[in-house]
Amino acid sequence: MLSKSSGNINNLSVVIDNELWEGNVGEAIRNILAAPVDGLPQDEPLFNMSQIPPAVFSGFVTNNRTVLKIEKGSEASVKIASNVYAKPQKLVLITGKTDNEIIQQIEENEQKIIAAFKNEEIKEKQRRIALSLHKNNSLKNNLGITLNFPTAYRIAKEEDNFYWIRKDITTGTTNLMIYELPYTYIKKGDSLVDQIIKLRDSVGKAHIPGPTDGTYMITEEAYAPAVFETIIDNKPTIETKGLWDVKNAFMSGPFINYIIDDKINNRLLVIEGFAFAPSVGKRDYMFELEAIIRSLKIND
Repeated sequence: MLSKSSGNINNLSVVIDNELWEGNVGEAIRNILAAPVDGLPQDEPLFNMSQIPPAVFSGFVTNNRTVLKIEKGSEASVKIASNVYAKPQKLVLITGKTDNEIIQQIEENEQKIIAAFKNEEIKEKQRRIALSLHKNNSLKNNLGITLNFPTAYRIAKEEDNFYWIRKDITTGTTNLMIYELPYTYIKKGDSLVDQIIKLRDSVGKAHIPGPTDGTYMITEEAYAPAVFETIIDNKPTIETKGLWDVKNAFMSGPFINYIIDDKINNRLLVIEGFAFAPSVGKRDYMFELEAIIRSLKIND
């Protein structure tokens, strides 16, 4: 029988000798797994890490949901395993005969390692969200989608198949907006970022007002958004991370935007999360929004 895993979201246990952790191996781990998250106004690490010497890695200490284990002396390899000491759990074991071999394994498998831990944390966040789901049928009726978001959120605006969903937090709000576009609205090419900025600014002007008349949400001009390709509900998706601000007002924050290729329904479905949380860390707020967005299912 496996114990139930524990730990805060995005907290990673690193089981490694003190000497390796304080040297080049530890530096390689920190460069990758504590790298700044894309699209945030301040540097915040991908994961918070706790180093654990192998000698004390036993008992309840093994119950953390995400574990990176470094072992020196064996053949160079990276192994990813589930539910080794607890459940649910993701363990990544990296081995090598020398420091350089271990570092090489870390660097060559960077994306695979990050994806293993991040997917586990997304699943855990979605499991927690599912404990108290908002019962909303209009998204299903009007847009043909299901989306799992907590009861703490409220539907602030619902008009012309545009949805603005909000949650109050200690210092501001977290937000989702969902709408659809004609299938040919976005054309992939050199001007993709410009098209996305233009789209966001027009939607912000129409639907997301600022604190005073004539103010509305736009894309921050000083920082070009980063664009990636991803998959949502088994469909090709354009993912954009960047910063928003309010035209003619001092408000800003991060956003994560997804344009989903919904070919079956001959449309593009857009879902975006953005946070307003001045003077506090924003990584965990944006992570919650991403977990909600990745629960999206488009009905046949």
